[in-house]
Amino acid sequence: MFEKSLYDLIRGLRNHKGTEKEYIQNCLKECRSEIRNQDMDVKATALLKLIYLEMVGHDMSWASFHVLEVMSSPKYHQKRVGYLGAVQSFRPDTEVLMLATNLLKKDLSATPATTISLPIAALPHIITPSLALSVLADLLPRLSHSHPAIRKKTIVTLYRLALVYPETLRAAWPKIKERLMDKNEDPSVTAAIVNVVVELGWRRPNDFLPLAPRLFELLVDSGNNWMAIKLIKLFATLTPLEPRLVRKLLPPLTDLIRTTPAMSLLYECINGIIQGGILGEGEDFSAREEIASLCVSKLRGMISINSDPNLKYVALLAFNRIVVTHPFLVAQQEDVILECIDSEDISIRIKALDLVQGMVSSDNLVSIVSRLMRQLKASSASSDQQNGLPRPDPETDSSDEASAGQTGRSKSQEHAPPLPEDYTVDVIGRILYMCSHDNYTSLSDFDWYIDVLTQLVRIAPVPRARYFDSEFPAPVPKYLATDISEKIGNEIRNMAVKVKAMRPAAVQAAELVITRLFRLNSESASSHLVVSGALKPIAWIAGEYAFQLSSPDDTLGHLLQLLPWIENPEILATCLQAIIKLFSFISGDDRAQWTAERKSSMSLLMARVIHVLEPLALHPYLEVQERGVEFTELLKLTAEAASGQAPSIDALEQDPPLLLTQAIPSLFNGWELKSVALGAQKNVPMPEGLDLDEPIHSNLSALLAQADSLMLSAQDEDEFEAYYNQKAPVTAIASNEPAINRLAEAPEEVSGSYQQAGEESYLDADIIARRKAERAERNRDDPFYILESGRSRGTSTPIHNILQKENGPDLDIDSIPIMKLDLETVSTSIGSRGASASSRQQPPSFPSSKPRQRAMVAADETLGGSGPSTPRGYDSENNSDSFAKARAKKLKQSLLQVDSSHLGHLSLDASGQASDELAYDPEKQQRDEAEMAQAMKEVQRLRLEMQRANERIQVAQGVPAEGVIVKKKKAKPKKAKVEGEGESAGGLVVTKVKKKKAVEGEGSGGVAVGDPVKAKKKKAKRIVQLADGTGAVDNL
Repeated sequence: MFEKSLYDLIRGLRNHKGTEKEYIQNCLKECRSEIRNQDMDVKATALLKLIYLEMVGHDMSWASFHVLEVMSSPKYHQKRVGYLGAVQSFRPDTEVLMLATNLLKKDLSATPATTISLPIAALPHIITPSLALSVLADLLPRLSHSHPAIRKKTIVTLYRLALVYPETLRAAWPKIKERLMDKNEDPSVTAAIVNVVVELGWRRPNDFLPLAPRLFELLVDSGNNWMAIKLIKLFATLTPLEPRLVRKLLPPLTDLIRTTPAMSLLYECINGIIQGGILGEGEDFSAREEIASLCVSKLRGMISINSDPNLKYVALLAFNRIVVTHPFLVAQQEDVILECIDSEDISIRIKALDLVQGMVSSDNLVSIVSRLMRQLKASSASSDQQNGLPRPDPETDSSDEASAGQTGRSKSQEHAPPLPEDYTVDVIGRILYMCSHDNYTSLSDFDWYIDVLTQLVRIAPVPRARYFDSEFPAPVPKYLATDISEKIGNEIRNMAVKVKAMRPAAVQAAELVITRLFRLNSESASSHLVVSGALKPIAWIAGEYAFQLSSPDDTLGHLLQLLPWIENPEILATCLQAIIKLFSFISGDDRAQWTAERKSSMSLLMARVIHVLEPLALHPYLEVQERGVEFTELLKLTAEAASGQAPSIDALEQDPPLLLTQAIPSLFNGWELKSVALGAQKNVPMPEGLDLDEPIHSNLSALLAQADSLMLSAQDEDEFEAYYNQKAPVTAIASNEPAINRLAEAPEEVSGSYQQAGEESYLDADIIARRKAERAERNRDDPFYILESGRSRGTSTPIHNILQKENGPDLDIDSIPIMKLDLETVSTSIGSRGASASSRQQPPSFPSSKPRQRAMVAADETLGGSGPSTPRGYDSENNSDSFAKARAKKLKQSLLQVDSSHLGHLSLDASGQASDELAYDPEKQQRDEAEMAQAMKEVQRLRLEMQRANERIQVAQGVPAEGVIVKKKKAKPKKAKVEGEGESAGGLVVTKVKKKKAVEGEGSGGVAVGDPVKAKKKKAKRIVQLADGTGAVDNL
């Protein structure tokens, strides 16, 4: 009677601060001794304290037998403690669980409802297949109990039993269905049944289609939001099987969406409409459009009005599904969706990006990309400030509105935190996809896109340096495995290759990128490695279209300066090729005279290139080594030829070396390179006799070892050393700067579009200045274009030219020429021309702006069967196919996260046949198809055997195998004797009957078999002997 109670244990634990472990150990010792006491009250109190300590983290599995003892107590308050201990400590592998079976059956058959509730509540925690089989017969009668709480708990417990013993549902389903159909049933019991039906419905929806009327009544009449959510989820799985449910469900769902104040029910209604296919199917187009507009308006309110991030997230999820069927409705909510891009929650940002990627079109592409670019640039500026890097000063704009907008944006972006690198890479990738999707269908301004790509090269995260010659490279994050800057450079290259009208602008952008990389490398205190992947496609553009560069000499010098600091061997190999192409373009002019100045400049340029390429002959990467050796040797030969060629003088003109003007340029002159489709390479046929798996040499290792041990003579070694390591006197001068700086011609004018609003917020100052200069030059003759203050309009009209030439900059009014207008002469000439002249009169035309050049995007080169030229690379939930796959994948998971996959093939019928026939079994279908194919082969074989046997019988009877042809002939008035037909009884005999006089005593209806027949003269008859020996007459 002096034992501690549970309250004493808790109070003592709080009083022993710092010595909890010692106190708990003492309490465990007391509980061990108390639980062995024969007094059931002491035993129950000790068990209650053990349950509390077990919740703290101490094991009590050793007391499982004592738990069973307390469970068997006749007193309810002690029995309740015992069942609580069983729920807390029993496991399916507990040994004493077998001893509890009879106790559970006894308590399930008890009379008090409180006693029955204890085993019903404990069974879901301790159930095993054998225990489920034992207690099922005692649990089923509880479905008809008078107390609704017992019925509710029994239904939920039966579902838990079905997860370990599926036959439970087959036995219990008739009673569960009866309870569901009872309109007077308690709402709590009905809600429990609906919960079980929903859990089973997404596995086998065909079994629950007959319940649709009753479930619809519950959806309309019940005021339980929780039950309505469950029913909507169930109907979302039933509507694909019964399309007529769509028309029935639209009114109540629309009413719920309009009237319910519960956000959870509102979202589930919208989600059920989307998942059930109500928005995408149905005959009533107006009703579908109305419900879609209602859903979109409600989702907009969930994003804009409510500040709960959870509601924003689920609303964006619903938007991502609606955009598949109604993209134009979602595009109208662009403002609130773009606000989510700046959300602090990264998951909301990702969902908003998924949504804008699906709703992009030619109308909203610029605004969406501009918003993303502003976010990236603000984050990049914040990151530069944190790293101590200088921030470029924005160019001041004379426009007050632009200045005010720029100031406001800069203030709002001052505190913008830097974005994670993986998010930045993701945003850049989505921008590239949205602009280049479907072969640039949504892109209307290619000049703007090239400027965006130039800015993205500067914003893109710098990839981490990777040591390619290391045997064990450091692990690289997934988002940095592929350099995003290389993808940006590839887009610039695609612009140069596929959009010929934009090629000058793309080449100019490539030139800017190379210049910026050179400046970043040269302005830093210590030169660092060039790791930007954009240099690979950019260098290719500079080499391939060198004739469109504004300054090829400077570009070549920049690449030569960057080459020693490039680590990636693929970029290095591409830059090597571009350097030689640039050198070929600069030095390959055969029309220029071979003067002493040109000879000196070419010699210095070749010496500089050789100086940079010589160290690459020992590069570990084979491609770089091969190109370095080839180009070095070629330039050495060219330098030798140039040094031996005398320059031109006044008396004698000399031609430049052919190696310089013809041989090297011929290496790169040929067909224009075009883009190739992704699947075209797979369709190239394999040459006969080519085995790619066959080694080049059978004993390659021994051959290489022999080459390493090869000893050269002293004389050969000296010649080798002198040839490769000693520089010729002509090429001994090396310089870091070009010898001659030529004045480049003005770059070719590139047309562009009008400045987009807000470009100053995401484009750098130099890009904005260049766009302004191009726009001013393009619109200088437009009288409706307002120039900036302080700038004069350059006009090109004839009168203005005359005035400027004759009067100078100051206009003299008196010097304006006055022309005499003779109206009579004019009227006479007009009258003589007649009505035809008046029809040719044109209204006075004003100077207009230069029309925007229409850019044509070239298709990819492909072979037959390689598919479309520009395949769709994005497969997300915005795609209808991917949405169906995602929905099928979701159906494989339980709504309550309970493994119920084995219930998929369970039939709820007693026979188990009707529903199994309706269920789709792919393995059974394959077996049936295989059996059907085998049966068809057997039928064909038997039919062929029967046909061959019939042919053998006909040949034996004298009938040709190809059959007998009976020709119809005209009857001739000649007398003939009719032969008897009975001579060949085994076959088919046809006897021609000629016209004769009728024989007396012979009937007119037939011919006797075996007797001679005298035919009439009127008609010719054909007598055919049948299989039974009788004859038949056929009139011809």
